[in-house]
Amino acid sequence: MTTETRGASYLTQEAHDRLRAELTTLTGEGRSEISKRIEAARDEGDLKENGGYHAAKEEQGKMELRIRQLEQILQTAVVGAAPADDGVVEPGMVVTVEMFGDTETFLLGSREIIHEGDGLGVYSEQSPLGAALMGALPGDTVTYQAPNGSSVEVKVVEAKPYQP
Repeated sequence: MTTETRGASYLTQEAHDRLRAELTTLTGEGRSEISKRIEAARDEGDLKENGGYHAAKEEQGKMELRIRQLEQILQTAVVGAAPADDGVVEPGMVVTVEMFGDTETFLLGSREIIHEGDGLGVYSEQSPLGAALMGALPGDTVTYQAPNGSSVEVKVVEAKPYQP
């Protein structure tokens, strides 16, 4: 799991290993493959009207951005354990709240820890809602200021560690 706090990323060992493996793949096989695709498209001739070349260059740009993002996360990472299953709202917890008469469940932390297909929403602990919830326990009601300036009451129903 990861959460970003003032430039640092707190990761569980599992999340760190997963991001490190993704970085290794992108900087090795990924770069090699995209280079081959660019070279093959370049050999087709006129680059102005070569859709394959432009698509490969665009994909290369996206891949390099992801590489820089992963490098930044891993450079500042502090590897530690998942949060304790003690009900306290903190980064890495899946939190269920009652708000506006409805319940909502989300991860408090960073999108980097969500596995594809989990379908959970994510709130940063630095967001107004996330900051208000930090340290709360089930049954607690907290208030935060919404972007429109109104005060919103939120009741914590449950907080449990994220399990991929």
